[in-house]
Amino acid sequence: MSLIENIIRPEIRALSAYHVPDSGGFVKLDAMENPYTLPPELRNELAQRLAQVAMNRYPVPSYTELKAAICANLGVPDGFGVVLGNGSDELIAMLSVACAKPGAKALAPLPGFVMYAMSARLAGMEFVGVPLKADFALDLPAMLEAIKQHRPAITYLAYPNNPTGNLYDAEQVVEIIRAVGDSGVVVVDEAYQPFAQASFMPRLPEFANLIVMRTVSKLGLAGIRLGYMAASAALLAEFDKVRPPYNVNVLTQAAAEFVLQHTRILDEQAAALREQREAMRATLAALPEVQVFPSAANFLLLRVQSKTKSADDVFANLLERKVLIKNVGKMHALLENCLRVTVSTPQENALFIDSLQAALLS
Repeated sequence: MSLIENIIRPEIRALSAYHVPDSGGFVKLDAMENPYTLPPELRNELAQRLAQVAMNRYPVPSYTELKAAICANLGVPDGFGVVLGNGSDELIAMLSVACAKPGAKALAPLPGFVMYAMSARLAGMEFVGVPLKADFALDLPAMLEAIKQHRPAITYLAYPNNPTGNLYDAEQVVEIIRAVGDSGVVVVDEAYQPFAQASFMPRLPEFANLIVMRTVSKLGLAGIRLGYMAASAALLAEFDKVRPPYNVNVLTQAAAEFVLQHTRILDEQAAALREQREAMRATLAALPEVQVFPSAANFLLLRVQSKTKSADDVFANLLERKVLIKNVGKMHALLENCLRVTVSTPQENALFIDSLQAALLS
């Protein structure tokens, strides 16, 4: 056996590393980022704030002030706290590590966020995927049957879902939370909550097994890598035990605390993107060779229905035009011939639509 075969777990060898394409020189519409920055006066004020940060010192590991600011400004119910992560990805990894008892399983609808399955497998858990319906709605009977059969320790529900963009029926989500009961936790992943304007955060007191997870990335702060999850104090105490020490750096902490004093700006940007999303969806829906799906996120999923062009063809043509979107057609059978595009500024949205039309005609 080779060195790699001797030391690396077979399930790790079978995985592929998370791939992030080089976006240099492209109109970047592949990663659901907020295209807007802070106003110049706030950027200057933030720069002064960051200049005062003691980068020679470790962070204060309790993150008391940052947690308080998140709870006060982002709708965490009274009596509930948060655990912080270096983005949602680290929170998902922490959940996997904490719940990876022998034989434990994680469950999620598919297609969905790839890190649910990847993190489960990295922690040694089995991952169970339950296909969505053809319209990307939850297949509730299949979900309930899978929960009954597998008794998952973690069930993930992205609300709204990535990469499909749709918001699951809230009552069906509640049925799933109740079906899981005290045999596991249900993680409602609200990464795109600013664009959905729907949330299970206020319902945390109703369900002892509910975790609401969010990130500030889609708010316009993707670069600082900060995620948080809210749940009962008993659950958070256990997950905090597997949180790496000092996992949120001092620059992220200072930047987040500053921006949370100016959430009005973030709310205005989210509102502008919601407006652009609907305008862009209407324009795409009018194209004869494109099916565009409803979205409650800051991206749109579309299916190429051309008789002469596949999604692969269109994606390649867009790359030649220096427009980078996400080709999701090979992620799952339900996504055949599908592309995902981030909603951006009016100028970049118009450029994408022009490039898409040209790609379909070329």
